[in-house]
Amino acid sequence: MEDRTANDRIESLRALFARAGEAHHVFETTELKGVYDQDWPSWYAAYAVGNGIGALIGREITADELAKYLASSNAAFEAIEPQPTEPWATYTARRVAAEL
Repeated sequence: MEDRTANDRIESLRALFARAGEAHHVFETTELKGVYDQDWPSWYAAYAVGNGIGALIGREITADELAKYLASSNAAFEAIEPQPTEPWATYTARRVAAEL
């Protein structure tokens, strides 16, 4: 039962990060007029906090704390050689579930 609960939590986190990615794409396209958002971790973190990540990880988390975590997790993701075949949202969900 514990594996199912952990897998459900990872899937819920993955879905949250995927939705954040879709919403952020719209933000970059419309608000930033196609310019790459250098501060995307803060945007994703605010979205995730506003959309219930605290309930998924079982504790309150600030957008600032999460933004720092997402930036460092992304750096680790990009450093993997060869590049991972799993999507960023899946990788990040697994890390968040295990570490936060």
